[in-house]
Amino acid sequence: MADPRLSVVIPIYNEEGILSSSIAGLREGLDQIGRSYEIILAENGSTDGTREILAGLAARVPEVRWQSTPEPNYGRALKQGILSARGEIVICDEIDICDAAFHRTALDLLDSGRADLVIGSKLASGAQDRRPLFRHSASLVYNAVLRVLLGFHGTDTHGLKAFRRTALLDVTHACTTDRDVFASELVIRAERGGVRIVEVPVRIAEKRPPSINLVKRVPHVLGSLGRLFASIRLGS
Repeated sequence: MADPRLSVVIPIYNEEGILSSSIAGLREGLDQIGRSYEIILAENGSTDGTREILAGLAARVPEVRWQSTPEPNYGRALKQGILSARGEIVICDEIDICDAAFHRTALDLLDSGRADLVIGSKLASGAQDRRPLFRHSASLVYNAVLRVLLGFHGTDTHGLKAFRRTALLDVTHACTTDRDVFASELVIRAERGGVRIVEVPVRIAEKRPPSINLVKRVPHVLGSLGRLFASIRLGS
């Protein structure tokens, strides 16, 4: 297949229950956009039947390719997916979201030159965050920490993003953290580097419970934020 105009990167971990249906819905939305595309499914450490489903999808659907890392590591999988993308525009999506409305809005902003990075914010004015209250509250606290610790000016760093690949390629290479904090580092380094960023409100609702326990992620997140703070403050 010739190089596509659009690359959609999705980290995948233990998603056998919704994987096939989500990709079918995603493809339907992308077909309506009318651009050539690829879907990069970045599997990381799955212990269920996810890999077998991915292999089947890639064999049947020319636009789908997948890659795998041996341990659960969202940030590493996302980074590798971004770096392997071939499209002019990269969309970072979530398998339980695949928001066609965000895709269209983001592409309009990127095509018009009003932004080089579009963030789908679940915390911006007008957003609808229908996740459990605990997860919504955790996102608010995490964003407040990013503001205080790292001077972040936006409302969200995780979830949906779309950007010109050339605008964020060097930023992606510069990121030093992984797992949950990689997405935040990518956005914060882009902001500090003068990348034109636009946030748009999105509607979020869970299709299934989180695949990794939120509380268990806290120690690693705190350690990674400390390393990120030191890295950014030292200008690296």
